[in-house]
Amino acid sequence: MHYNFAQASMRIASRAKTIAFFITLGACLVGFAIALNVSWIILNWREVVPLVLGIVFFVAIIAGVVLNTTFLVREIRKNEQQDSFLNAVTHELKTPITSIRMYLETLQRRRLDDAQRGDFYRIMLEDTDRLLGTVEQVLKAGEARHGARKNWQPVDFAAVVREAVELAQLRHNLQPGALQLGHPLAGELTMMGNPEELRTAVANLLDNAVKYSGDQKDIVVDVLTPDIDTVLLRVRDRGVGIPRPELKRIFKRFYRAQNAPQIKGTGLGLFIVRSIARRHGGDVFAESEGVGRGSTFTIRLPRIYRA
Repeated sequence: MHYNFAQASMRIASRAKTIAFFITLGACLVGFAIALNVSWIILNWREVVPLVLGIVFFVAIIAGVVLNTTFLVREIRKNEQQDSFLNAVTHELKTPITSIRMYLETLQRRRLDDAQRGDFYRIMLEDTDRLLGTVEQVLKAGEARHGARKNWQPVDFAAVVREAVELAQLRHNLQPGALQLGHPLAGELTMMGNPEELRTAVANLLDNAVKYSGDQKDIVVDVLTPDIDTVLLRVRDRGVGIPRPELKRIFKRFYRAQNAPQIKGTGLGLFIVRSIARRHGGDVFAESEGVGRGSTFTIRLPRIYRA
């Protein structure tokens, strides 16, 4: 772990130096271009055509330098996000595999009573679920990026949300009241969509709320119909909150909240939610009053959507 941390620190320092180099190079090139342009103007201030051409070329050079520097810095930051994603996925894969191997070796070498053996089997199954969950997240992110085949059919969205809430309560071993429906979902709420993708979007949103709620979980889920053509799923928590500049960035691929680096994840969950919502003709957005003041995520979906 300390070795990985040291490696990560070295990579961050290296990238910071690279970014500083390109910014410095860009500033030097801009300064050189300004000096050249001023010299050209001084030498040709009486001749209109050379003067105009010099100014045009100067503007083109400055624009090219700025665009080039912006592109390079953006690519470096994108590589940082991808490295962070690879580190997170490696951890999410390695940890359960190591745990399963340890318990299997213990079962192989020692004689255990039925109660201990049952505990070992339960823990290994939980690790297997975690492993499968990580793999599914990566696969679904790939589908979300390239687009998936649409399989529209009538879906009871209320039933999807109820099942997702019950599953999240069991998966995270939540206390009663930690995750609950704000209003009872009576009857059906039928809409057109891909049932598997809608389940994935709702589950990811609930998992995100649980993950970033800390020890005192207080999550409320509401399904609203502001008009006959629209369905809203709103998930509110009282967790770590989101800084205002990050409210839009958190839906980007590989992006992870900067104010909670200790929370593990792949940075794909919210990206998948947004991709599914947009593929269904809707969208998702986040609201927060700031760090430590919780957050609210809302998915807006049309009842009927035809591309």
